[in-house]
Amino acid sequence: MSGFLITLEGIDGCGKTTQGRLLQARLEGEAIPHLFVREPGGTPIGEQIRLLLLQKEHSLITDTELLLYLAARAELVNTVIRPALEDGRVVLCDRYYDSTVAYQGYGCGGDGDWIRELNEKITAGLRPRLTFLFDLSVEEALRRRGHEGDRIEERSLSFHRRVRRGYLALAAAEPDRIVIIDAAAPAEQQHELLWSRLEALFSGRPSDEL
Repeated sequence: MSGFLITLEGIDGCGKTTQGRLLQARLEGEAIPHLFVREPGGTPIGEQIRLLLLQKEHSLITDTELLLYLAARAELVNTVIRPALEDGRVVLCDRYYDSTVAYQGYGCGGDGDWIRELNEKITAGLRPRLTFLFDLSVEEALRRRGHEGDRIEERSLSFHRRVRRGYLALAAAEPDRIVIIDAAAPAEQQHELLWSRLEALFSGRPSDEL
């Protein structure tokens, strides 16, 4: 594959979607072929699964929740992301498999080994070239998004703290792939840092030259 898969991760309210839109605009301005997708979603089936997962009317056990996320991911990877990468495009993905490990694994207490095995299976080993983790305190994230949210957002602060710890553990385990971004920093400062890392990736320069 000649394209690049770039993923954006973080707890709800961290600002990753906003940064994704800024990157999308920058790629468009630079005339770099790209695609911006979100998880769950990005396909007709995926968007229907998203509604099912996020509506507060539904109560799901952890394994059901996990498998629905994976079903949406399987559709997105095989029908959208892989074709775009094969076409040489940069794919920005708002959440990917790290979210599943952090939320359904660390947050819900799911079987981490099983989650990783399923992720590997349904993506056929498709890994991001670079992941930006937007780190923010749970309290500040709650303040930003407000108290009204979807089924996942309205879970307890302790749940979201476990998710944040999970993300930081993933970053510690894969520092070459996962770049931690201070999500409390000014938005433009975050964007310039992201863009500098992407430019280094596109040019093949090592990140320690930045």
